[in-house]
Amino acid sequence: MTSESVQPMSGPSRRTVVAAVGAAGLTVALTACGSDDKASDPSTEQGGGATNEGGGSSAGAGAGGAALAKTTDIPEGSGKIFKDEKVVVSQPAAGDYKAFSTICTHQNCPMVDLKEDIISCACHGSQFSVLDGSVKKGPAVKPLEAKQVTVNGDSITLA
Repeated sequence: MTSESVQPMSGPSRRTVVAAVGAAGLTVALTACGSDDKASDPSTEQGGGATNEGGGSSAGAGAGGAALAKTTDIPEGSGKIFKDEKVVVSQPAAGDYKAFSTICTHQNCPMVDLKEDIISCACHGSQFSVLDGSVKKGPAVKPLEAKQVTVNGDSITLA
């Protein structure tokens, strides 16, 4: 027999193992929370009878300065979505027109479901008022981005 001492192999330290497990867990959590959910594209859903989407009256996508709609197209106390321009135009009170982005402030999903004065996100269920852009139901916490519109006669233009 030899008198060589048997020394244990050194492996990763406890700190290294705990850090690796923590990093893996954090990665999984962030991936789950940060998913795009592109599979649930709201444009493929049936919005029901109350869904209002911009149709023939909309100008080309992103055409600033082009007529978006006629004032008679926007119902008082509600609004109308212009999908190509990614905006909803509303009329909170007679003759008062406002516009907001239709991109959800939670995770940037496009919204196309409008019922009365509430626009809903199909990705995670956030709801916003189209009259003032405020959050009505989370998980979103930031209001919709306001867009500038001008009214000239009976024509509404996206600035």
